[in-house]
Amino acid sequence: MPALKIMVKVRPMTEADIEGVVALQKRAFPKMPPWTPNQLRRHMKTFPDGQLVAVDARGRVIGSASSLIVRWDDFADHASWNEITAKGAFRTHDAAHGDTLYGADVGVDPDARGMGVGAALYEARRELARAYNLRRIAAGGRIPGFAEVADEMTPEEYVAQVVAGARRDNVLGFQLSQGFVVRGVIPRYLPADHASKGFATLLEWVNPAYHAVKPAA
Repeated sequence: MPALKIMVKVRPMTEADIEGVVALQKRAFPKMPPWTPNQLRRHMKTFPDGQLVAVDARGRVIGSASSLIVRWDDFADHASWNEITAKGAFRTHDAAHGDTLYGADVGVDPDARGMGVGAALYEARRELARAYNLRRIAAGGRIPGFAEVADEMTPEEYVAQVVAGARRDNVLGFQLSQGFVVRGVIPRYLPADHASKGFATLLEWVNPAYHAVKPAA
């Protein structure tokens, strides 16, 4: 039976949300270090529009998404999370010249999964890409089911099976349903992600509304 949908509002993160976001991170990713309050403050100062929270009807934080704008050609396709996000400091953010909205993370409260929270955050990111006229959204996607079968297959084989529908991975399956395409597999993307054995998918959503800006005469 499909999970019930709930009333979800997505809006920019504020100082008042920080405690709730840190608590959410701990619930969503109990085996990984959460953002610190200072990191979240830095993100909001660097790129306020890119830091989002999803709240329920009571105003409780049940989801969050952190993003920055980068020049994609500055990075190799196998670049790690630390390289692209400057170890989470977002010093690589470049709104003036960047062409890509990079998804640094998305978290949903375990009690609210399957209720439309993640989809609302992803749609808010697509709206952001359209508003900033960016070519794409890119992200490194977790593959948390891989650790269970790592002795049987390579991460590339695992991802190919999920894409083909022969294997289920809740995270990658959801990202595919949101219109993302797998462009490759990144080794040593996030070593702390033991469930993915440090691997991640290189994901891309191409903005169909993007229009190239003509250079000045």
